[in-house]
Amino acid sequence: MGAGGWQWNDAWIFVSAVIAARLERDRAMHAALPVTGASLADVLAAADFLHHSVPSRAELEESVRRLAGAGLLVVEDDLVEVAPAGEQLWRTRPFSGLSSAVMTLQAQLNRGTAPGDSGWTLDEQTYATAVREYSIRLADGR
Repeated sequence: MGAGGWQWNDAWIFVSAVIAARLERDRAMHAALPVTGASLADVLAAADFLHHSVPSRAELEESVRRLAGAGLLVVEDDLVEVAPAGEQLWRTRPFSGLSSAVMTLQAQLNRGTAPGDSGWTLDEQTYATAVREYSIRLADGR
């Protein structure tokens, strides 16, 4: 655990949510569709891209709960959006590139707000559906 109470997983999931949300926003804008937020499958894909592993249900639930409770993410059903405070945190971080973004973000988190508890839960079925959707994308080369 970090000095400010944030864990490495929290930073990993936050950076993954930022990447996923920005990709989804770009897809929606290019297709002239409304921006709805990133799906959990999108977040899993970004997490795998960053760390070459998919977070477990418990890891994802705990980090999203802490990040949403601190006002950095907004989660509705299985859609994740970066809250204005999260966007501010991302924009004001020291730029270090994606290779060290998680470590940089964890340091930023520990200098800022404390983790919260939004009470959000991720049931097994919703997690399994997101993993399955991500697995299909991988198999299809998307």
